[in-house]
Amino acid sequence: MQVDERADMTPAQIVERFAVRAPKAVSGRRRTPGFIRRRPMADPPEVAGRPEDWQIGFLVVVDVILTRDRWMHRIDVCRAAGAEHVLTADHDGVLVADVVAEWASRHAKPFTLHLTGPAGGHWSNGRGGSELELDAIEFTRILSGRAPGTGLLATPVPF
Repeated sequence: MQVDERADMTPAQIVERFAVRAPKAVSGRRRTPGFIRRRPMADPPEVAGRPEDWQIGFLVVVDVILTRDRWMHRIDVCRAAGAEHVLTADHDGVLVADVVAEWASRHAKPFTLHLTGPAGGHWSNGRGGSELELDAIEFTRILSGRAPGTGLLATPVPF
């Protein structure tokens, strides 16, 4: 539906519309009062069979899940459309690093992780754990449940 609605727009028009609307959206999320951000979700989701203790701020306002979800959809759309997916360390690398940090805290085991590509990097925790090397985008696809993972890569991270 969203693609159909914008089918006759040029890429420049889409970028221009985004440039006008994005600052207002960000400003609106930042103005959400703390008492709303700290409010627990009424029906918390489950991740790996365990209920999560999410607050509304984690889901939307602080932009963790909202940002990850849209970022992952960008990857999905580029793959489905056969479009080039331009990645940068300054943007995509920051998001990947956040996912790595949450993944590490969820499994709490030693590891050495080398993610390749523009959004990649090197992380480690402890000694003697699993050594993993893979593409940064594939890493996030696995943790989001879009591709199968084994070992520590079977530890899901919400997107």
